[in-house]
Amino acid sequence: MIAQPRLLASAAALALFGLTSLAHGKTRADCEREYTPQRAQEGKDVIWAPTPDAVVLRMLEMAKVTRADKLYDLGAGDGKVAIAAGKHFAATAVGVEYDPDLVKHAQCLAEAEGVQARVTFVQGDIFEADFRDATVVALYLTTTVNLRLRPTLLDMKPGTRVVTYSFTMGDWRWDHHIDTDEGSAYLWIVPANAAGAWTFRSVSGEGSFAVALEQTFQNLRGTAEAAPVTGKLSGDRIDFAFLQDGQQTHVGGTVDADRITATVTRGGVSTEYAGTRD
Repeated sequence: MIAQPRLLASAAALALFGLTSLAHGKTRADCEREYTPQRAQEGKDVIWAPTPDAVVLRMLEMAKVTRADKLYDLGAGDGKVAIAAGKHFAATAVGVEYDPDLVKHAQCLAEAEGVQARVTFVQGDIFEADFRDATVVALYLTTTVNLRLRPTLLDMKPGTRVVTYSFTMGDWRWDHHIDTDEGSAYLWIVPANAAGAWTFRSVSGEGSFAVALEQTFQNLRGTAEAAPVTGKLSGDRIDFAFLQDGQQTHVGGTVDADRITATVTRGGVSTEYAGTRD
């Protein structure tokens, strides 16, 4: 967990969402004079409500956003999440919003915060938008809308992080979550596809074993040499274990399409293996 998260979030929130210097031209006050969204105003898929300032920063910290990331905020509203990603984490961010007035307002706020070079907003339908190049996807929608997006999210590159405020993904259980005085936030890490029959062979050629894996989101079960298997995925990282000849066998490695590069540890001895999907 993040050290002193409330103190960090509160301090950052003051810096991010407080008064902005005139050095960037427009101020937040200028943007709000031009247009002020109203809480619970109707949108295409959901009503609009702002994400609490401190929660925004904790969500981005939980997702471990860095300057190497490209974040898409689907249903961006006033752009608060995308702007925070650009200002405090130096990430590239794109907000997708259906309401053209909110898009214009978010663009104004990005200019006021001086992050317009890294943060952009586009008018569009979140169900038609192409966000396949995202490394992080942020959502403040509803569980129903999240479930409509879920197949697209699960088809993204393994390791993509999905972070939401308040609403979950049905029976796809989160990998991490935080509770705050202003609500909960959730993080999912898109898992690789590891389901199927696999044959693992040692790199030295001195051993092999077969594994059949069933996958439910990031959770694995199955059999290995007739022994039960339990395990988990985190992005392309796979870990599972089973008993073989009375000894606990642990397999940890990386899934890359139909190949797993793994270290197999048994009885305190580790050996490199390569797994291929049959």
